[in-house]
Amino acid sequence: MSEAHQIKNVMTTLNSVYRSHTCGEIRESDIGKEVILSGWIHKKRDHGGILFVDLRDNYGLTQIICRDNTRADIDNLRTESVITIKGKVVGRDKEACNNKLPTGMIEINTDSICVHSCCDVLPFQIAEDDNAPENTRLQFRFLELRKERVHKNILLRSDVVFFMRQTMYDLGFKEFQTPILTSSSPEGARDYIVPSRVHPGKFFALPQAPQQFKQLLMVSGFDRYFQIAPCFRDEDARADRSPGEFYQLDLEMSFVEQEDVFKVAEEVLSKTFSKFSTWQVTNKPFPRLKYDDVLNEYGIDKPDLRNPLKIKDVTSVFKNTEFKVFQGVLAEKGTVRSLKIDLKEAPSRKFFDDKIQNFQTQNGIGLGYLIFEKGNHKGGLAKVVSESEVSALKQEFNIIDSTICVIFFAAGAKKKALSALGKLRIELGREFDLIEKDTYKFCFITDFPMYELNEDTNKIEFSHNPFSMPQGGLEALNTKDPLTIAANQYDVVCNGYELSSGAIRNHSPEIMYRAFEIAGYSKEDVDAKFGGMIRAFKFGAPPHGGMAPGIDRIVMLLANESAIRDVIAFPMSQTVEDLLMGAPGTVSDKQLKECHIKIEMPKGT
Repeated sequence: MSEAHQIKNVMTTLNSVYRSHTCGEIRESDIGKEVILSGWIHKKRDHGGILFVDLRDNYGLTQIICRDNTRADIDNLRTESVITIKGKVVGRDKEACNNKLPTGMIEINTDSICVHSCCDVLPFQIAEDDNAPENTRLQFRFLELRKERVHKNILLRSDVVFFMRQTMYDLGFKEFQTPILTSSSPEGARDYIVPSRVHPGKFFALPQAPQQFKQLLMVSGFDRYFQIAPCFRDEDARADRSPGEFYQLDLEMSFVEQEDVFKVAEEVLSKTFSKFSTWQVTNKPFPRLKYDDVLNEYGIDKPDLRNPLKIKDVTSVFKNTEFKVFQGVLAEKGTVRSLKIDLKEAPSRKFFDDKIQNFQTQNGIGLGYLIFEKGNHKGGLAKVVSESEVSALKQEFNIIDSTICVIFFAAGAKKKALSALGKLRIELGREFDLIEKDTYKFCFITDFPMYELNEDTNKIEFSHNPFSMPQGGLEALNTKDPLTIAANQYDVVCNGYELSSGAIRNHSPEIMYRAFEIAGYSKEDVDAKFGGMIRAFKFGAPPHGGMAPGIDRIVMLLANESAIRDVIAFPMSQTVEDLLMGAPGTVSDKQLKECHIKIEMPKGT
């Protein structure tokens, strides 16, 4: 039995008073049948003595016809009012058929109408986009969810979650739930804290991720764990990050190495993206790219591989340069990096002037350029580079006389120059339509640094997940410069978005104490913050690892959306507020007293 017929049978059994069919399933084969439909009035069109109405429910649209005997019941109703109609299915005239609708070959001659709910004046239109302000749309999110695009996105999300869950079971994983109220831990972002009524002055925290609990499940002997896990982080909003909370496919495996985790990720992601999109998906195995190499070539640790542009190190070309700016940078042990783009014709002078100004404003360093056009070179740096340097550049970039191309240059500290050109690479890829169409380009980024230097405090901090196993183990921690130690840490990246982070975990108390000591934590700090995990590791812990692909970003990519809010049923605003429910809000003095809390407002509020 098909899914459509299963839905129909369920509807007939449970809702026969309200509908015999859904608004998306009636076809030409149903002509002549008496039907009952329920839904929202989507559109009305008055054609003299006949009123045409598009009736909408979760499953689609059906056109109904109201004549003199029924149109009086609906004439004064606004769109989005809820009704039930009874009538007969008839075929549309050939010229009136709508091939864009599955139900476009039929319509319903209405015999009777029952009005269930009248709609007030709408704050924005549902049937068409009237560019209502975002805050209004979020305040009335239940209305925006009726819009076809957003409605489909949320249904897609449900289907994706179901499919991923099913795939995990097929791969031998078992689903477990982990606590929502837990302890605060230093995992990078700010915690959401929850006061304890029965323990004055103490707080729970909402989990930034089920990190410790899933590791404890491995210590408990459960071999393959997964969970569609809610996570909570007090972070600012971005287009690709929901503030407050998000969901991830959290997974962990015992007795595994990095490649074992990769195979599971490849299977789940490849199947999911192939199932829900017609776009091409990277063949397995996905490319493995090292963190340092990725930064050097793309200037960012989440590269969009659909963009063919790559950054090159041309420091050696200018080692004897007479150009004062490059001389000064190289004297300070800086670097000169470049980005070449092939073109059909050279851009205007205004294009370069605007690029240079924006580049300087955004990055605090200058941008130079050379234009190579049919054997000649010109542009901003043409007067300050030598013939030998031009010759070296031609050889480095394989520039021939028929070539038309532009090479951009950024000079400065390595980190700043790479970051700046990484942003420019993204801009140029979009501006010149270089991004490969209709494809999902996946890769793994490996060998992340274990530690990084906080430039404000000059102290060593964990670069990513503090629970990763350092490459080289205890020996590396004891003998190497911490800033040179790589972690068994990895990311999954697709089309410029980080979809997942993961690691082979540290399961040794001795290594864990030492790893945290380097980051400034005492043994007592570790025992206080991670006592449960440390105790568990002392009683026999298997080697284990995992990752956690983000559900929201996966659905955003599959829905071809640019904002993550469009695939979340009830998202927060950019100001981290729930405008629909009015959260965060104040609580009563009684509630505060019960939790032993006194509010001290910031000055000036």
